[in-house]
Amino acid sequence: MNQLLRISSLLALFAALCGAARADEASSLASRIDAQIAQPRFAGARWGIAVVSLDSGRTLYAHDGDRLYQTASTAKLFTAALALSEVGADYRIPTRLLAGEQVRNGVLDGPLILYGMGDPTLGADRATADWAEHMAQQVAARGIRTVKGGLVADDSYFASPSMGSGWEASDLQSWFAVPTSALSVQENQVEVTVAPGAEGRPAIVTLDPAGAVPEVANRIATSARGVRNDINLYRAPGDRTLYAFGSIAARTPPQRFKLAAYDPALFAGEQLRSALARHGVALQGGVRALHWPQSDEELREDAKIIAEVQSPPVGEILQRGLKRSQNLYLQNLLLIAGVRAQAAAMQGPSPPSGFLSTENWGMRGLRELLEQMGLPPGSTVIEEGTGLSRRDLSTPNAMARLLSFLAAQSYAPVLFEGLPLAGVDGTLQWRMRDTPANNNLRAKTGSMSLVHCLAGYVTTAGGERLAFAIMLNNYDPPAGAPGASRDIDAIAEMLAGLRAEAPLPQKAVAAQPAN
Repeated sequence: MNQLLRISSLLALFAALCGAARADEASSLASRIDAQIAQPRFAGARWGIAVVSLDSGRTLYAHDGDRLYQTASTAKLFTAALALSEVGADYRIPTRLLAGEQVRNGVLDGPLILYGMGDPTLGADRATADWAEHMAQQVAARGIRTVKGGLVADDSYFASPSMGSGWEASDLQSWFAVPTSALSVQENQVEVTVAPGAEGRPAIVTLDPAGAVPEVANRIATSARGVRNDINLYRAPGDRTLYAFGSIAARTPPQRFKLAAYDPALFAGEQLRSALARHGVALQGGVRALHWPQSDEELREDAKIIAEVQSPPVGEILQRGLKRSQNLYLQNLLLIAGVRAQAAAMQGPSPPSGFLSTENWGMRGLRELLEQMGLPPGSTVIEEGTGLSRRDLSTPNAMARLLSFLAAQSYAPVLFEGLPLAGVDGTLQWRMRDTPANNNLRAKTGSMSLVHCLAGYVTTAGGERLAFAIMLNNYDPPAGAPGASRDIDAIAEMLAGLRAEAPLPQKAVAAQPAN
């Protein structure tokens, strides 16, 4: 009995010492973070931070954790939660070729309908790189040799505009704000190459893929060697013409730029037409695109699947989208979830009346999921799937709670693998190298003008697993100051370097024999 009392006393002393060590460590952490964010250059900025333990649930640090901040691309974590919970990591997105008429003697009287259902990887993934060839092969294998009704490239599966809510018009020609389309191809991007001609002659402007923008008005001149380049590219939203003007110096290496494609669905249709021709299928009537709010329900009524290609699993698409912060991938996944939410609601006992866009349905599904998580109303204001909108807002505490929820789900490994790994890959490849966060911290980055965020997971030097959200708004680094990413990384590195033991109750539970 005396020996048991001594063991009990030693355990109590050990617990007290560990508790004191943890308290000292937490106090030191708070002091160091406070000093970091209190520097005079942040006087006009706003910091919001929340750090919680996944092992004990305790809050290690919080600063303005219940105030709303612009999220930038950390909003993609909300889309990831919706896609994984509502669509599922194993789902493969089909792209279908439909026909409503019978084939007689190798002739299809009506049109072929190329029907997109949201695959953002079509033509940009190894599995779908030759999608048009595979479809054309399937058409030829059915004995079709002539299509009299032409080809309809239909992206009306998403009943939404081709840009997310709150996207800025000035971004819409950029590679990071390409049109959202249920019939996307080659990530809806076009690479523009500008090369000098002979001095005094026009420059050479080429597109890859060719035809992704229908018209190019090339007014770029080739200037004398050594003159500073002045290359300008502009295409107004919805305009089929890319205007290229300015100058490029003679003997300058080719200059490359990435822009948004004009009409992804129409371009996909043209690619399929070329593939059909290569396989001996004559297309009469040309190619036309059909976009919401146009509809081809009559054409698709009783239509049969002539050919189909499938995307990689949604889990892989999500991982690639998070690693690269690829906006098209995440917005399309949000809209796919929206289609499912609408279908479920329409099959319920009280189908809603009135119109909601597919994006609105996705947001409705997200709000329901956040309610299930127990997030307080008003702690998040998310309106699209990428973080491009400046009206996407979240509190740091809500972001940390989202991360805690995700870590407890069966699909958590899919999410973890998709988050950029510090010093190794994705948008964190060159950050936090040679620090305790290297090859340890996994987090989603978020940045736009005056907005800098990082949210994810890290394991401390003491073995404790943490979820964190670090959000810096309204900050433009002054001359000579470190970049904002470096300031955020400094805090993340503090978390990775913590050496306090994991909470004692977790160790005590782990030591108990299994029942």
